[in-house]
Amino acid sequence: MKIVSAAEAAKAIKSNDNLYIHSAAATPETLVDAMVERHSELENVNLYHMHIEGKAAFSNPIYENSFKDHALFVSANTRKSVQNGLADYIPIFYSEIPRVFRKRIIPLDVALMQVSPPDKHGNCSLGVSVESSYAAMQSAKTVIAQINPNMPRTHGDGIVHVSKIDFGVEVNDPIHEIIYGEPSELEMQIGRNVASIIEDGATLQMGVGAIPNCVLSCLTNHIKLGVHTEMFSDGLMDLVKKGVITGEFKKKHPGKIVSSLIMGSKKLYEFVDDNQQIAMLDIGYVNDTAVIRQNPKVTAINGAIEVDMFGQICADSIGLLQYSGVGGQMDFMRGAMLSDGGKPIIALPSITNKGESKIVNFLKHGASVVTTRAHARFIVTEYGVADLYAKNLKERAKALIAIAHPMHRENLVIEATKVLGKL
Repeated sequence: MKIVSAAEAAKAIKSNDNLYIHSAAATPETLVDAMVERHSELENVNLYHMHIEGKAAFSNPIYENSFKDHALFVSANTRKSVQNGLADYIPIFYSEIPRVFRKRIIPLDVALMQVSPPDKHGNCSLGVSVESSYAAMQSAKTVIAQINPNMPRTHGDGIVHVSKIDFGVEVNDPIHEIIYGEPSELEMQIGRNVASIIEDGATLQMGVGAIPNCVLSCLTNHIKLGVHTEMFSDGLMDLVKKGVITGEFKKKHPGKIVSSLIMGSKKLYEFVDDNQQIAMLDIGYVNDTAVIRQNPKVTAINGAIEVDMFGQICADSIGLLQYSGVGGQMDFMRGAMLSDGGKPIIALPSITNKGESKIVNFLKHGASVVTTRAHARFIVTEYGVADLYAKNLKERAKALIAIAHPMHRENLVIEATKVLGKL
């Protein structure tokens, strides 16, 4: 590994290169900024990434001739450029992204990474974000890495020897934090409703955000829970410290908290640093349905933008506007359904901030279906739980209307009756 400045390292990026950016809280913003500084010397650099944090300066329209963004997941800092057509989105399951890089379906020329400093054996850690970045680093011709003492050292697949890094750039940047405020009563009620159907001994998968944290805060009286999840945030810490999470019933990695990326507070990053209870693994493995289903009572908790009367779940677009991405929802929804005693759960508020119903008769024009009606089982709002499993279309509509906001139920019944007949 050659230690250089960010500006010097960025010179390894050439026009027409395919370039990967380390994802989520590990986004190497110093390297991204150095790349953007060279915009006048570059043309048609194709960028690939999952969710990323930071400014994402490359998404500014003034750089459209220099950088072509192909988002594998759309985050807030790239959403406008995708919706305006300056960037594009690749619909793909998280579980399949590593294969796309390793099979060179998308051949990578450069990977911009962020790692912990090497230990005495020369091993660095990908820290809080292994996911598809591990495969990208293996596959890229040139690897450029920020060496950051603030990056936690985590155990698992993300151990990288310095010999695998071509250029190292020493930084002392804070790791991107995601801080959530106090939950609302509505969010807490959704959390309580979800917690009411989680069994002792279950293996949990949850995302990051207010509702997953509310669910976790409602599980303090549960026992012997396990975790096999693509990501987690702060809500998990207290359950570990209280002994609620033991992982003793898991078939895959018993006793371990298995994850692929972590997003949260500095306190969370301190908690995961050198914590041997946590295994950070390749997302191609973590999100493999064949792996997920082997654990008992897999309980997958995910969100949605809207759910229609048939149980179709839109989770990544608002009509024609791309909002986020397919992610790992289907990986875990199917894995949970196939698990012995498993429960796939979609949790969402009954209405939007504008008062529009999230339980709808028909998805918005152009809305994409992330989870099909055949994969949907438990839908949870602040008004209760709808179990759609093995129910016919009329039964599904009635169950969903029962958990919709009361001010929308009458209209939902009227519109559903036009399609399905008397409910």
